[in-house]
Amino acid sequence: MASFRNAAINVCRVINSNRGTVQSHLPSFRPLFCHSIFTPFSSHTQTQPLEIDLSNEEGKRRLFNRLLYRSKQRGFLELDLVLGKWVQDNIHTLDENRIRALIHVLDLENPDLWKWISGQEEPPESVSANPVFAAVRERVMKNLDTHAAPEARATPGQPWVRGWDDIKKGPGGPASGNQ
Repeated sequence: MASFRNAAINVCRVINSNRGTVQSHLPSFRPLFCHSIFTPFSSHTQTQPLEIDLSNEEGKRRLFNRLLYRSKQRGFLELDLVLGKWVQDNIHTLDENRIRALIHVLDLENPDLWKWISGQEEPPESVSANPVFAAVRERVMKNLDTHAAPEARATPGQPWVRGWDDIKKGPGGPASGNQ
C-alpha cells in the first residue's frame, strides 16, 4: 500500500511540475489535489452503498459479520454493548429492509445515538421512524425499567446526573468535580 501511495504521489509531482513551470507566477493557497486524494485522515471519504445480497450463504455470512463488527466496535463502550448485543441476537431474523434500517442506525454519530437510545434527548422523526432504532430503544428502556430505580434515573429529556459528586453540591461544596 505504501509503495502504491509513493508511486501515486510521484506521478502527481511529475504532472504538477510541468504545470508549475507554466503557472509559477500564481500563488497557491491550497495543497495539491493529488496529495489530498491519498491523505489517510481525510474526512471526505466516499463510501459506496453496501450491497445487500441475501441469496447466497457466503454473501450473507460476510454481510452479517461486517454489520456485527460495526455494531460491536464503535469506540463508545455503552453503544458497543447495547447495539452489539441487539445485533448479535437479531441479525439472523432481519430481512433486507431491516438490514438497510440497521445500516442507517450504524451510520449515526455515537453521542447523538446514545442520547436518543437512552432517552436523554428526543430523536428526529427520521430516526424514531426507523424500526431497528425503535427496537433497540425499546429494549434499552425495558432494561432500565427492570433494573434501575426511577429515583436513580434522570427525567426523560434531561441529561443524566453524575451520582458520584452530587452529594457535595451544597453550600461550601465545589461547583463541579469530586474535590
